[in-house]
Amino acid sequence: MPGNHQSKPASFYSLKQLGPILFLALLFFLTFIARVVLSPLMPSIEAELEISHSQAGTMFFFMALGYFIALLSSGFLSSRISHKSTIVLSATVVGVALLVIALSRDLWELRAAIFFLGMAAGLYLPSGITTLTDMVDSKHWGRAVSIHEIAPNLGFVAAPVISEIIIFWFSWRAVPTAIGLAAIVIGLLFARLGKWGNFPGQSPGLSAVRCVFANKSFWIMVILFGLAISSTMGVYTMLPLYLIKEIGINHGLANTLIALSRVSGMATALVSGWATDRFGAARTIMYAFVLTGITTILLGAASSKGMVVVMVFLQAALATIYFPAGFTALSSLFPADIRNVAISLTVPFAFVFGSGIIPSMIGFTGDMGSFSTGFAITGTLILSGSLLSLYLKLNPNPVCEN
Repeated sequence: MPGNHQSKPASFYSLKQLGPILFLALLFFLTFIARVVLSPLMPSIEAELEISHSQAGTMFFFMALGYFIALLSSGFLSSRISHKSTIVLSATVVGVALLVIALSRDLWELRAAIFFLGMAAGLYLPSGITTLTDMVDSKHWGRAVSIHEIAPNLGFVAAPVISEIIIFWFSWRAVPTAIGLAAIVIGLLFARLGKWGNFPGQSPGLSAVRCVFANKSFWIMVILFGLAISSTMGVYTMLPLYLIKEIGINHGLANTLIALSRVSGMATALVSGWATDRFGAARTIMYAFVLTGITTILLGAASSKGMVVVMVFLQAALATIYFPAGFTALSSLFPADIRNVAISLTVPFAFVFGSGIIPSMIGFTGDMGSFSTGFAITGTLILSGSLLSLYLKLNPNPVCEN
């Protein structure tokens, strides 16, 4: 059963309350940076393995496929070993998969290792979000999720910085090695010290799945998450190749710009959490898609190198608005006992689209001579999400009728 909410401290900002949230955020950071660190490494990987832009893009599809499978099946695992154990397993296996990536010597070995990396990372999110929302009162969910969402935004910043520092002294293979070892150590530390999430998840049985699928807003959330992931992971994974190969920015400067552009996203995520608690998730989501869609279109349509750089910064800052509001909205649709099922059914389809199909499409347009076309198409799709968000019907007191 979920934890005893009566024992929660009155103050959200107390160390007792923030400590567990920050520990979860650290685990999320490691499982997230494991997935995005391949992006700044891709020019080096392309050169060593002599692969095309399309082949580089398909690596992210393999990762998305593994992530998809793990998310769908995570409920079966967490229902047997608890959310805490699932989180620990995710972090440690992510570490092992990164070590295997560092040892891979050809394209198919790398694809297989990346596939298993996606599977390991996919186990985290349903158990992580369910544990997080059990820690705090629902009135603080927006702020709690926004702190948790600092992790992926910090991952976007840290991945190119860490890559550039390590590659200066070693080969690209040292990067997944270092992050993999860190993930294993922190995962084992959480197993030893963590006191949260010691309750089983709900397996995606027929009644739980029926409850989730019967909610029309669930299907809207699937599409919205797919578009939101397109604006972050989809854009981020192919941005180094775009800046280096098409815009003509050198490798080191491109990764530096990408890292710096993601710094503001951490602040934007916190603002989004405040806006979600203050103005509501649905309204925050709508404005997120309007702003992110326009800047993504302009990222591809910019006519000068300087304007492209400006759009890199604006697009990155605005793309993070969605997630605190999105996870708050999704959590409000379902009762706590099946919330992990809803997340495990929402995110996999969204992730395959946003971080698998979209990078592959952008890579294809890059091989055709125009990465910018791929970014413009992506931005148009994201902008359409603002209209779809108008049909969301959120429920502050969700109940499933089975």
